[in-house]
Amino acid sequence: MNTTRLSNQFVICAALVLWCAASAALSYAEEIYRAQGEMTGEVTSNSAIVQTRLTSVDRNVDGDVPGAVGVARFEYGVDRRFRSSQMTPWQSSRAATDYIVKTVLKGLQPGARYYYRVHYGPSREQTQVGPVCTFQTLQGAEGTDAVSFVVVTGMMYGYFHGLDREEKGPRADRADGYPALKTMLDMELDFFVGTGDNVYYDTQPRSAFATTLPQLRRKWHEQFVQSRFVELYRKVPTYWEKDDHDHRYNDCDTAGNRAPSNELGIATFREQVPVVDPTDPQAKTYRTYRVNRDLQIWLVEGRDYRSPNKMPDGPEKTLWGAEQLGWLKRTLLASDATFKLLISPTPLVGPDDAYKIDNHTNPKGFRHEGREFFKWIVQHRLHEQGFYTVCGDRHWQYHSRDPLGVEEFSSGALVDENSRLGRKPGDPKSTDPNAEVVQLYTQSQKSGGFLRITVRPGTEAETGVARFTFVDDLGKVLYETEKVRPAKLP
Repeated sequence: MNTTRLSNQFVICAALVLWCAASAALSYAEEIYRAQGEMTGEVTSNSAIVQTRLTSVDRNVDGDVPGAVGVARFEYGVDRRFRSSQMTPWQSSRAATDYIVKTVLKGLQPGARYYYRVHYGPSREQTQVGPVCTFQTLQGAEGTDAVSFVVVTGMMYGYFHGLDREEKGPRADRADGYPALKTMLDMELDFFVGTGDNVYYDTQPRSAFATTLPQLRRKWHEQFVQSRFVELYRKVPTYWEKDDHDHRYNDCDTAGNRAPSNELGIATFREQVPVVDPTDPQAKTYRTYRVNRDLQIWLVEGRDYRSPNKMPDGPEKTLWGAEQLGWLKRTLLASDATFKLLISPTPLVGPDDAYKIDNHTNPKGFRHEGREFFKWIVQHRLHEQGFYTVCGDRHWQYHSRDPLGVEEFSSGALVDENSRLGRKPGDPKSTDPNAEVVQLYTQSQKSGGFLRITVRPGTEAETGVARFTFVDDLGKVLYETEKVRPAKLP
């Protein structure tokens, strides 16, 4: 036997074993995940923003989800099997953008069902494919198919994971996320609107508030890694607004040096959710979308342009800013949609707590601007032409009618542990001590939940029907009303 030959074979085999072991270790070290899944945002009749975040783990670890350097691109088309599909250009995930990869899909067809999936990995030569996600583009002004969506606020992670309500007790599935999301998963929804307080920078299970960029980002990571969010956003597109808790802190404005800064709050919101084109730093976060013939929605920005909260109320004080208010009026007058829904992070009718000073219902807040806007609405009879306000922020559900005739629907807090009972007309501690507001519904028991809105054609070509349904977090219908748009004004 040739001992030299055996020795050489042994060396080669040993080298192969070591190479395989090193390769396996390298492969394991470069494993890429998408622990927060995919998200679709700002769907129009011909475009949509899609995003994912590359992570080094597939779950929440010690209260965060670390990112990973890698590459990703999106494959999309109208065929679920991706025959004749298109690919977006490769993008690299970077620490500077929190390892988020997002892009705008353009040139889409109105009212069409699209499917997409992400190709991702440590390099272009070593990739895998994510699960199939879907969204439907808006129908546009000519579309007549019914549409159904949900409006939410108050997604308090800290209370949910740190507090049990006695009447509901511990939940075995708490790690999966909020029960209201499971309720939504059983519905046929066209989209989801988060009106703000999507995360809470100033409340968490641990002692310190989030004030730095890593801490702010962590709030979004721990929220969206919950499996029910991942599953929901795989098939339901989103629209986002921000309010005080996901801008800076409770009842914040743009002034002062308290961390997080106004600029950091704005930038983090635009980074973490698919709300603006990532290539357009000048993109506005107030916008309007024509969903179909019977529905147009307005999504307004309530934090970036406001005057200081403590400024005396009057004609010079503004929550929206002159430019946004002018845009809002112009686009409302230009719309011929059957129903016109202003979706606001904060209330305009209420009642609210009297001590607050940061919204349009508060006498020491921005009440003057709110009153003048409602007078303008009534002057143009828009409240008789399918105009309603829908708001977040408040931790209870209500349906109220302003003395001027404008009606408002408050979504209430999504998370049960974050809910409370609200102020009623005539309450001396409310913004309506003289009981001028007509409250058509308010919760009698505190409960998490959301508002579902369904709009469908009416019996005549000129009319439509809008159904507003309040449900609790477990799916029980608490209140429901329908609004029918008359063909002609009297």
